[in-house]
Amino acid sequence: MAYSTSAPPVLVSGGGIGGTAPRLWTYTSTDAASAVDADGYITNGGELGMKVGDLVQVTDSDASPVIVTTHRVVAVSTTAPGAVDLSNGETTVTGTDSD
Repeated sequence: MAYSTSAPPVLVSGGGIGGTAPRLWTYTSTDAASAVDADGYITNGGELGMKVGDLVQVTDSDASPVIVTTHRVVAVSTTAPGAVDLSNGETTVTGTDSD
């Protein structure tokens, strides 16, 4: 599945008072983290308000078990709508329910 601007990342946390902390975004896709962190995969990140240093939690919804990885925005294109480059993801949540 390719990225669709009709189902973009969602801002979860706005960076705190004064906006100095990194913001937290969440994104759910059937694409693997290695596809999502490809340069320019998120084509409209700048338009959404993503900035270098923001964190993006990516849920691979069709992995078994579901995998959540965390990425950092490393670059935002200066041309509209501002494609972003995400760092390689680190798995932060995975697992099965054995009960």
